[in-house]
Amino acid sequence: MITSGTEPKNVILPYGKTEDIYIEDLGKLPAKPFYSAVKWIFDKLFALVALILLLIPMMIIAIAIKIDNHGPAFFTQERLGLNGKKYQIIKFRTMFLDAEKNGAQWSLREDDERVTRVGRFLRKTRLDELPQFLNVLQGNMSVVGPRPEREIFYKEFETYIHGFSQRLKVKPGIAGYAQVYGGFLLEPEKKILYDVEYIKHRSLWFDFRIILKTLFAICKNE
Repeated sequence: MITSGTEPKNVILPYGKTEDIYIEDLGKLPAKPFYSAVKWIFDKLFALVALILLLIPMMIIAIAIKIDNHGPAFFTQERLGLNGKKYQIIKFRTMFLDAEKNGAQWSLREDDERVTRVGRFLRKTRLDELPQFLNVLQGNMSVVGPRPEREIFYKEFETYIHGFSQRLKVKPGIAGYAQVYGGFLLEPEKKILYDVEYIKHRSLWFDFRIILKTLFAICKNE
């Protein structure tokens, strides 16, 4: 069973807003047809193989979630994709069902009290992200790209990080440059700098490096 997250009306940030930040205007991105074609084929093949190989481990994870905390094993939530198109991201549920009763919360804490016991393990190992390979097959996401965010956070961050929404010029990804080189708990005003760097210099070699770095970090449990 899959549960969908409701969209709260208020936002809770774990830190105060910084002074206004203005991000470089990327303008219209170059087409890069060869890169785009190879990336599309790679995404489909990689996601399909990953889902086949990970089918049994994902079934075990789903059972563990239901045993640990009664409720759906999977969780869907609306995110913004390429050009701001809305889609439903699919993840393993790591939080209690009433996690956002007080509002949408940007979590930077490893010990977030809203996270279940199994959820802490899944987040630490990033296994909660595995169902997103379904999003890649659907065409909503790529294997590599800026991590997807919710519309409510885009609106909040744009009030002081002017140009934050330029992340939407490319498809969001499961693995991101900002996460593997800047850190998973990176603040949004720093994250966007990595994302802009990736968007400007995206290439097959760049994507390959990010995938290798992600796998290396997971193996080292970083």
